[in-house]
Amino acid sequence: MNSKIREAICLDTQPVAVIKTDTPLEGALQFQEGAANGCMIGMLTAASKGKTAVFTEHTTGCHGARAGLGFAPMNPDFSGFLSTGTPEHPGLCYKKTDTLARAYAESMPKTTPAPYLVFKPLNELHQDDVPLSVVFLVNPDQLLALITLAHYDRTGEQVKALFGSGCAQSILFPLCDSEQGSDQCSIGLIDPSARHCVEKDILSFSIPYHRFLEMEEAVDGSFLNTPTWAQLKQRI
Repeated sequence: MNSKIREAICLDTQPVAVIKTDTPLEGALQFQEGAANGCMIGMLTAASKGKTAVFTEHTTGCHGARAGLGFAPMNPDFSGFLSTGTPEHPGLCYKKTDTLARAYAESMPKTTPAPYLVFKPLNELHQDDVPLSVVFLVNPDQLLALITLAHYDRTGEQVKALFGSGCAQSILFPLCDSEQGSDQCSIGLIDPSARHCVEKDILSFSIPYHRFLEMEEAVDGSFLNTPTWAQLKQRI
């Protein structure tokens, strides 16, 4: 499908549909089973540029990504890495203490995994594809447009920016919101460890798919057709 939002915010990449499926995909990008490295953020970027990527629990070598993609709960023993670590293996110092890190790990939302998690460019969706969320990779001006559009037809706060890994922020949190029927959108890639995987002015904005369709319909009557936005988008 073609996105009105993408056109209105002058996005030169594709929004990425996130899909759970029981069916393997031939020819999709994927990590090799048993590979220890490989960040899903690179796959997300590739999908925004026209490639389809697929993940399984066995091809997701990063322990954080297994949790961030919803294949497994975060292991509380991972807490040392999030906090102070050990003299032999320094931690990330994202949490002051192991206790705080463990509490965070135990609070992570959970989703029921499917055998395959797919990142697909939105314009390549098939009729039988059922996305759970849509991820935009955007610059600050495009981000403000998405935040404003998310509030256009709603009261209350519609956008959250939560602490977590880049994969949890962009994938897991929106997946869980979608499955719970929430309209909440998520700002992501605000994880220091994920920033080296994207350009310095790129963040993610993830939308549960049902909410994305509503926002698509809202474009025509919104500020995206006003002189204010027309002036601003000249610099995008």
